[in-house]
Amino acid sequence: MKKWSAVAAAVVLTLVVAGAALWFTGSGDDGSVQAARRPSGAAAVSTTAAPTSSATSPSVSPTASPSSSPLPPCDSVARPFTPRTISVPGVTSAAAVVTPPRLPDGVPGAPPLTTAGKTVFAFDREQGIRPGDPGGNVLLNAHTWPDGSALGNRLLAGLQLGDRIVVHGPARTRLCYRVSERVEVLASQGLARYYDRVGPPQLALVVCSGRRLGPGNWEKRTIWFARPAA
Repeated sequence: MKKWSAVAAAVVLTLVVAGAALWFTGSGDDGSVQAARRPSGAAAVSTTAAPTSSATSPSVSPTASPSSSPLPPCDSVARPFTPRTISVPGVTSAAAVVTPPRLPDGVPGAPPLTTAGKTVFAFDREQGIRPGDPGGNVLLNAHTWPDGSALGNRLLAGLQLGDRIVVHGPARTRLCYRVSERVEVLASQGLARYYDRVGPPQLALVVCSGRRLGPGNWEKRTIWFARPAA
């Protein structure tokens, strides 16, 4: 993924950093880390695509359909927890969650560029917000692959407003969310409020979308925000 920049004024629940430009960068299709320039204290998000010689738009593999069995109701949780698996009915069931460290320039890590990595979520521990915290965004990302076989492709096709996301933690801890907003932005613009540490508790999940312009270079980003729900 190439640089993703946005200039934003800080407004509570809307933008994070006053007068700052945010560069969203990550790993290229070959796994190499792209150069990033960003102001001090401004974070960035990383989602990447798989190696391929094609420059096609992301699509959905017809063989990637997960189980859509119903999930039991969720209760409130007594304390924040680190997610271990995530289920999205009709999209994925108990997908693993990895917690890669941020890159040296402050970019949240993405899943590995492997066959296993294309089916998992990445959770940004350094954001300091976990499921069950009283406010702020839990940051997640997933891969989009040009051949349509990754988790990001299935999310783009199947995760809509009102849909349920279930985050599983240790000892059968489970917290449910409902998608409250789905936003698509140009990669060159970004969306600073993805990084909110104040405001209502919610998930903030991003994947690459739009046209694939070249290795690791996607035209757009799609971001879902989801609020806790029973």
